[in-house]
Amino acid sequence: MNDKEIVKKIIEYVGGKENIKKAWHCMTRLRFDLYDDSLIAHEEVKRLNGVIGEQLQNEQYQIVIGTNVQKYYSVLAEVLEIDQEQEEEKENNKKKGLFSRLLDVVSGVFGPIVPAIAGAGMLKGFLAGLIALNILSKESETITILDLIASGVFYFLPFFLAVSAAKIFKTNQYLAIAIAGGLMYPTLIDAAKLGKINEFHFIGLPVPVINYSGAVIPIILSIWALSYIHKWVDKYMPNILRTVFTPTLTLFIAIPFALIVSGPLGSYVGRGLAYIVEALFDISPILAGIVIGGIRPIEIVFGMHHALTPIALQNFAEKGYDMLMPMFFMTNMAIAGATFALFFKAKDKTEKSIILSATISAILGITEPAIFGVLIKNRNAFIACSIGSAVASTFFATMGVRIYGYILSSIVSLVAYVGPYFPYALIGIFIAIGTSFVISFITVKKNQSTQIPTKIQ
Repeated sequence: MNDKEIVKKIIEYVGGKENIKKAWHCMTRLRFDLYDDSLIAHEEVKRLNGVIGEQLQNEQYQIVIGTNVQKYYSVLAEVLEIDQEQEEEKENNKKKGLFSRLLDVVSGVFGPIVPAIAGAGMLKGFLAGLIALNILSKESETITILDLIASGVFYFLPFFLAVSAAKIFKTNQYLAIAIAGGLMYPTLIDAAKLGKINEFHFIGLPVPVINYSGAVIPIILSIWALSYIHKWVDKYMPNILRTVFTPTLTLFIAIPFALIVSGPLGSYVGRGLAYIVEALFDISPILAGIVIGGIRPIEIVFGMHHALTPIALQNFAEKGYDMLMPMFFMTNMAIAGATFALFFKAKDKTEKSIILSATISAILGITEPAIFGVLIKNRNAFIACSIGSAVASTFFATMGVRIYGYILSSIVSLVAYVGPYFPYALIGIFIAIGTSFVISFITVKKNQSTQIPTKIQ
């Protein structure tokens, strides 16, 4: 089957177009919000060529495709047509739990912008390496331009999040960008950087002076508020005045609300989450490594691996560094090690080829092929990767390893560690891959198969 035929089969197996409320994708998965989850033909989906795995988690259906997901999603976007009025009507009849809604928001907001932040993060890593190796001077104009390229995405992150959040909350994207513009206006940002005043005043109400560059939770909360404000204003605005006065009144209400309420609230929440993680490190780096590193593979299985991204970005914005992403790096290396061990246990060339491909993909930062295509089908190997991740993450936490810019957790990200943490990074990779490989190799019997299903061609 070609890509279009496979996508049509996917739509058929999830219950047809009329059963799809919303469809989007992250770096490796097609994600669906369905009206009736009981209509999913799980086994048929698994057998489709190009599908690595699938699962229904927290009322969100995920089909793991791998690095080709954008190609499949492009075809899906062409084929899929959703009746918006019918969507809203049915949506009201199906209430989700709070955790499910939060997971939808986090994955939905970050999924589309991952290419931008991953690409910019990789550039920041190369930039840090060039400076640490004294290949380029920090004061050179070349570094200035390279930093502009790498840092622009993170400085203006609220604009990217505004567009993505507007789609999730079903509100006007351009009004959402206007909200981000209000939070990012130089008057506010410069005042926050100078630190001479704590607040402005608007019609007698205090406007806290906060630097929202690189912020995550404030803009998401503000766009969520915008979605309600815009609907409320539009509902009561006479038809003849809507074109001009609905956006006017919406911005007049929504931007002050963002500056006075949702922005500061989001900032405090983000700081609170970051402090909780920091407190975990302060209590015991060993405990932090075991908890964060040990549960990371399970987070990937359940599609919850974006949940800690806002905290990592908050750390970059507040402190200029982060301790979580180095652990994510160790998890990916541990997954690669446990997967590669199964290469020597595989029965035939087809299995070996799939396992080797999944191992290379994990080393390069894309772990779903290894998790869903190999490890999830072998409990001992999955446990091995979790142990390897926990041990290596504990080593990183104990050594205080940090990273100073968002970067994809792959072997290429080593350039971001050039400097005092580079020896620890090399040792950590050895620990992660070595531990998971040895445990997986010892505990998995040679006659155990990864049980890769026959695909529908």
